[in-house]
Amino acid sequence: MEFSNFNDSLLSFLQSSPTPFHATASMRHALLAEGFTELLEEDDWVVEEGGKYFVTRNESSLIAFTTPQLNLSQSGWRMIGAHTDSPCLKLKPNAQVDRFGYHQLGVEVYGGVLLHTWLDRDLSIAGRITLKTKNGDIISRLVDFKDPIAVVPNLAIHLNPQANEGFSVNPQEEILPILCGAENEFDLHELLKSQLEKQYADLSIDMVLDFELSLYDTQPAALVGLHKEYICSARLDNLLSCFVGLRALLESDQQRPSLLICTDHEEIGSLSACGANGPFLEDVLRRLTPNPEQYVQTIQRSMLVSADNAHALHPNYAHKHDKNHAPSINKGAVIKVNANQRYATNSETASVYRDIAAEENYEVQCFVVRSDMSCGSTIGPITSGEIGVPTIDIGLPTFGMHSIRELAGSRDAFGLFKVLARFTKREKLIAR
Repeated sequence: MEFSNFNDSLLSFLQSSPTPFHATASMRHALLAEGFTELLEEDDWVVEEGGKYFVTRNESSLIAFTTPQLNLSQSGWRMIGAHTDSPCLKLKPNAQVDRFGYHQLGVEVYGGVLLHTWLDRDLSIAGRITLKTKNGDIISRLVDFKDPIAVVPNLAIHLNPQANEGFSVNPQEEILPILCGAENEFDLHELLKSQLEKQYADLSIDMVLDFELSLYDTQPAALVGLHKEYICSARLDNLLSCFVGLRALLESDQQRPSLLICTDHEEIGSLSACGANGPFLEDVLRRLTPNPEQYVQTIQRSMLVSADNAHALHPNYAHKHDKNHAPSINKGAVIKVNANQRYATNSETASVYRDIAAEENYEVQCFVVRSDMSCGSTIGPITSGEIGVPTIDIGLPTFGMHSIRELAGSRDAFGLFKVLARFTKREKLIAR
């Protein structure tokens, strides 16, 4: 895949993936188009040599893998990991709020949201609705309103004179989106039913039972900057890594068993049935290598590249970085290191990555948080701790992480794709 086509496809993927459910559906469609076979967890699996497969859980997490050979205890896996979720505002179960002449939505903050960035944005709603059909079946369907149907207006500076001196946003009282005026009749469940009928004309709906819905910014993902050197979009953390990992898997030469895992709930700790701190990956790997001794051999001959965005040196806030570990955008992906194991990188896994990057003539940077600041984490230490796989944490340098709109480098994403594609073809990792 060429540079321009890569970024065009990336922007399209970001636009079609407003929620983890939609991101998983987008990846599912791409895999099916490339000849991958979908496996269902509740079925018996028949996995053949030379096969390409994927499985989803909760419609929000996905594992895709290739089996050019089935002697996995000798070959190991080349694994790439990312997460499908992003910080956002989620609708509460009883979300309809009517006050002071407006119909609004009660929301719950998901993850570490930069709340003030959600003010004065054109917002829509997307997610999963579970319903009962007229023949009595309970099923789920994804919805996306697409149009801007909600907004959280800021408070005028005349009423908040200290706004430019710094202010906080109360998530219970001050972040409720406005849908319409009270002169309009409004029932949330009827609205959701109407949207289902609009998207699924053949659906015979008895009633909406429940939903998992999020707000999102409708402004499209775009290449920005004087020379289009930046990608500006919602959910770059971490759909950018999901897309890069997906394209790398599709680019693999089918010589080494390769696996992509994209899990939900990383932003809130990953502890769920479909999160990295749950059993999803181990369940899949043990089905593919059921012999206990061969399973351990397989894991120890494998390596995981955990890809999650990194903090680029912000020129307006340079003091927030250790000057010797301050990555720049469009200067290569970042190896993340933390002495307290907030990242899973060690000298061996870092060396393998550096060697592969050098083969692609791709720059390598390094990030270590300031010693007087706390450090975030990723699925890397969780996955490594759960199954014991040697792991490196990397990421693309980013501005505005957890903002409603983030910024990364257009050249970085393509370069990382080339490195990870080469990683899937790598025969030897660490010699013992």
